[in-house]
Amino acid sequence: ISLGIACLGAATAFFWLQIPNVTRNYRTVVSITGVITFIATYNYIRIFDSWTAAFNVRLGVNGDYEVSLSGQPFNDAYRYVDWLLTVPLLLIELILVMRLPHRDTVCLATSLSLASVLMITLGYPGDEQTQDSARFFWLSCAMVPFLFVVIVLVCTLSGATARQPRSVVRLVAIARYLTVVSWMKYPSVYIVKCLGP
Repeated sequence: ISLGIACLGAATAFFWLQIPNVTRNYRTVVSITGVITFIATYNYIRIFDSWTAAFNVRLGVNGDYEVSLSGQPFNDAYRYVDWLLTVPLLLIELILVMRLPHRDTVCLATSLSLASVLMITLGYPGDEQTQDSARFFWLSCAMVPFLFVVIVLVCTLSGATARQPRSVVRLVAIARYLTVVSWMKYPSVYIVKCLGP
């Protein structure tokens, strides 16, 4: 995780230093990218600190590492705070890159941001549950805004993607689909907790 933190921090510096080198139309997008990586850097430092405080790792007598709980709980909320801040920004960034008409940009950025915040807000209580039925209830609730975002990214934005300059149509389509594919891990990881020991 420390390598990831270093990469995020370096990416933040890179994005912010590149702002003057980017076409004026995309400077806001690059600025947002830097904000996203900065937020992630900070939250991953907090997650790393919480993780190291929650566990004791020692070299055992037989040469193997022994891991035990320290008594301090691991704070899962840092992940959700990170997502509450970065996921809406990522969606706004994608909409801004498409350079849609102002009204469409505002409408899509607002609706996708609110849906992502609602999804994450509904997901958190379920992540904290110990009973599978309660976890699946909150997962089901969170899936409604999740599916809205996926449908907008796949269906609604396909027409807007086709109207992009020919040189970037493929790149914008790839960005949309990569976002959708990366989002598919959300329900998968959520369910995996139910299948644990």
